[in-house]
Amino acid sequence: MKILVTGGAGFIGSNLCARLLDEGHTVLCVDNLITGSVDNIQYLLDHPQFTFIEQDVILPFDAEVEVIYHLASPASPVGYMEHPIETILVNSQGTYRMLELARKNNARFLVSSTSEIYGDPLVHPQREDYWGNVNPIGPRACYDESKRLSETLTMEFYRQYNLNARIVRIFNTYGPNSQIHDGRMIPNFITQALKNETITIYGDGNKTRSITYVSDLVEGLIRAMFTPETEGQVFNLGSTEEHTVLEYAQMIIKLCNASSEIIFETSRVDDPERRRPNPTKAQQILGWQRKVSMEDGLRTTIEWFGKRIGQLSTIA
Repeated sequence: MKILVTGGAGFIGSNLCARLLDEGHTVLCVDNLITGSVDNIQYLLDHPQFTFIEQDVILPFDAEVEVIYHLASPASPVGYMEHPIETILVNSQGTYRMLELARKNNARFLVSSTSEIYGDPLVHPQREDYWGNVNPIGPRACYDESKRLSETLTMEFYRQYNLNARIVRIFNTYGPNSQIHDGRMIPNFITQALKNETITIYGDGNKTRSITYVSDLVEGLIRAMFTPETEGQVFNLGSTEEHTVLEYAQMIIKLCNASSEIIFETSRVDDPERRRPNPTKAQQILGWQRKVSMEDGLRTTIEWFGKRIGQLSTIA
């Protein structure tokens, strides 16, 4: 099939592009590289069924495609706080343009939403029918609220135009092709531990997260798109294994054989206290399950970061 992946040079997008090519699809990757990187797709550029176009999807764009994965958006606090207006626009105007393109082509559509739409949740674990607890004017709102709007737009196209569309809410994901200076927990801890630097935790370390290896997440994205009768559906994708931020830091120090000390700094504004999905719906309808254990996934990710940091050190 002819598949468009917006944000295809980003962390999750590049892994998705590679998987789709492995399955024999033709992939058109569109990315303005505001937080993505050509390095993530360098090995795909010579693939005969892969095309990369550097463009912002809030601008007019046309293509003949059968499937659209709309993943374009800064997704880390560092990324969306440095580019708040761009984040709002790609999740509103960009989503609208991609929905219109899907309507024109009668294409399947998937928008990548986020666990951040739940805000600092008052319900735990979070189910798809929970509406969330979000600060609409806080420093994270550029991401949280624009993702919520992207969901609204998607559901209106489903209702008004019978578009074959679905929503996936992605929980904390980690693995190769993450940004070195991503600003999120796992990349930060690994980078600091590999350099034997002090590991910084924002808050007292008792906030909880659940993390999913990127190949498992990509499997969920593919199942959500191609499983019959999933149009109009919303799916949580994420692990149910929940640990404190302090526990993650300690695990990574151990796996890196590091001597890093841990320090605690002021918690980030509106940073959720607890974060864990209820993925029952994805398990029952998509047959999706996490396959990569946390330790195996972290070891692979640490190895990838080690090579990247080594390369960057050599370049420097």
